[in-house]
Amino acid sequence: MTFDPYEIILKPYVTEKTLLMLERENKLTFIVRRSATKREIKAAVERLFEVEVDQVNTIISKYGKKAIVKLKEGYSAEEVGMRLGIF
Repeated sequence: MTFDPYEIILKPYVTEKTLLMLERENKLTFIVRRSATKREIKAAVERLFEVEVDQVNTIISKYGKKAIVKLKEGYSAEEVGMRLGIF
């Protein structure tokens, strides 16, 4: 079976709070498949955006499963945000 990151990462999750996290803490927030593990989310983000992930936290909310992804130093969440069209 081949790994498809588009089946893991469903869409970016953008609010004022997530934009502040993006700017201040170098974190991105996504809505992900509910059955996705932290390892799968990390691999999908690294593959889709060509970055290295430091940490993944997940939260189940009314919008689905949210993943807060912290990028390693040297990688810019703002740059990824621009590629996604957040800015």
